[in-house]
Amino acid sequence: MENTKKLRTWLDDFKLSHPLVIAGPCSAETEEQVLKIAHELKDTDATVLRAGIWKPRTRPGNFEGVGALGLKWLQRAKKETGMLTSTEVANKDHVKLALEHDIDILWIGARTTVSPFIVQEIADALEGTDKIVLVKNPVNPDLALWLGAIERLYSANIKKLGVIHRGFSTYEKTRYRNNPNWQIPIELQNRFPDLPLICDPSHIAGRRDIIFDICQTALDLNFDGLMVETHHDPDNAWSDAKQQITPETLIQMMVDLKIRKETDTEADYSNALNTLRTQIDVVDHQLIEMLGKRMKISDQIGALKKDKNVAILQTKRWNEILGKMILEGEENNLSEEFVLRIFKAIHQESINHQKKIINQ
Repeated sequence: MENTKKLRTWLDDFKLSHPLVIAGPCSAETEEQVLKIAHELKDTDATVLRAGIWKPRTRPGNFEGVGALGLKWLQRAKKETGMLTSTEVANKDHVKLALEHDIDILWIGARTTVSPFIVQEIADALEGTDKIVLVKNPVNPDLALWLGAIERLYSANIKKLGVIHRGFSTYEKTRYRNNPNWQIPIELQNRFPDLPLICDPSHIAGRRDIIFDICQTALDLNFDGLMVETHHDPDNAWSDAKQQITPETLIQMMVDLKIRKETDTEADYSNALNTLRTQIDVVDHQLIEMLGKRMKISDQIGALKKDKNVAILQTKRWNEILGKMILEGEENNLSEEFVLRIFKAIHQESINHQKKIINQ
């Protein structure tokens, strides 16, 4: 699969003056709920109504969707509001039912993307379709797996393709439900700049109070759209209540978001510069986060040395670290002088942490 301007033809055909917005409830719960939300989203920046019909839950016993019945509710919502409709498909049977009910956009979820067998099954069921098919990143941070799913669909003669970034699962506790790992969608964007890239801030956040910030970062990184879980009564939603916002909040969010417009050569330069600066901000945040993790390990080492009455400075170990880092620095086009300055500062901070532990 090669990058080509044709990859974004379906998105350009919408002729939108703003990013593509896909909005709606995490789960279709009742016909009344779906229709109410659809009518509240009508005449907003939301072009597409989303609703989960089949919900793959992490553990059994939770609400797993209303099933095919909900597809009829989406059909009625489309008829009454004119909005396009979208839902997740996780196997060939889902695909068959979604196509029979003329769903406009199908997306493959993160749990499905991890299985090439299931993705191939879905690709075979969709072969040659003119529907828009979007692929969420796999739950684990694996760019090759994400690209592989897209390539399987592309090989099945599916021309209207796009990707959704919903973050990656992590065992460590962070401020996000799913860590954004922005460098992965950035790398995908570098390889396929014309493949429409949509951010799912709801699943990245896991809570509604940081959704705006995630949306702004995505737009600063030149994402093409947003998929935002929207519910008229989020606190009482049957699934993922904490990460859904009201249609009113979505409307105000779209007003408040800073959306850059390409108007002239100067704007092109400014946009490119802002995108690169946002990428630097992302990496800088990761650097601070990783340094914090390193110092927590230093605290543990300090406690161990205190318990065993061992000296803080271990010269042999320090020289080994420096030698390895200088070599790795050269491989990454970093000068020896720079690597020495950085790691001497890190080493000093590590010593300070260990001293504090030992002197307590």
